[in-house]
Amino acid sequence: MSSSDIFLGETIGTAILILLGGGVCAAVTLKRSKAMGAGWVAITFGWGFAVLTGAYTSLGLSGAHLNPAVTVGIAVQSGQWGDVPVYVAGQLLGAMVGAALVWVCYYGQFHAHLTDREIVGGSGARSDAPGPVLGVFSTAPEIRHPVQNLATETVATTVLVLAILTQGLTKGLALSGTGVLITALVVVGLGLSLGGPTGYAINPARDLGPRVVHALLPLPNKGGSDWGYAWVPVVGPLLGGVVAGGLYRLAFA
Repeated sequence: MSSSDIFLGETIGTAILILLGGGVCAAVTLKRSKAMGAGWVAITFGWGFAVLTGAYTSLGLSGAHLNPAVTVGIAVQSGQWGDVPVYVAGQLLGAMVGAALVWVCYYGQFHAHLTDREIVGGSGARSDAPGPVLGVFSTAPEIRHPVQNLATETVATTVLVLAILTQGLTKGLALSGTGVLITALVVVGLGLSLGGPTGYAINPARDLGPRVVHALLPLPNKGGSDWGYAWVPVVGPLLGGVVAGGLYRLAFA
């Protein structure tokens, strides 16, 4: 596949991933949304379906990595690093496009949420505090403990990437498209099992791209983008990708 196919496929696929994944977070979080308060199970299945849709859409163009951790894991497993920058560039751009589209689709709900005194208080949100809608765009830990948070993201991403890499051991699985469904179900399972501590970013582009969009969007009373934590959902998943690629070479190659 050409570099242009990779870039276009990853941009489109990741944009769909974040549009639907961020969309379910917006649906559950924002006032005047019909799904407000639907809960964690709705979020985990929403993200699983987001992976399913984005990956099926882009599979024929780019192979549907949609995640720098997956790209790095495949590079460690295969030893081929030449296309990694193209994949990651497309993933970051797609994540930003998808996050911006969530804002467009929920524009009125964002305004209603961020102008509600029960949400932001009488004086508005502090500019440096994590904002009340930041969770629509990116992740945050329930208990802020960097070592634990990093370990959680690393372990969860290792499971995800290893599950993707080992699909190649079953003849025809990846080519049939069934591997995309399995990956989506793994994402749901990870959310239900390991998503509680950090919100399971398991994808640097999924967290970083929308966090940048949150920082740039003209949202009233949006608060801060929590840049002090932002390194964890980038470094942890990348470490997980490296570990998964290494485990594959050690145990399955």
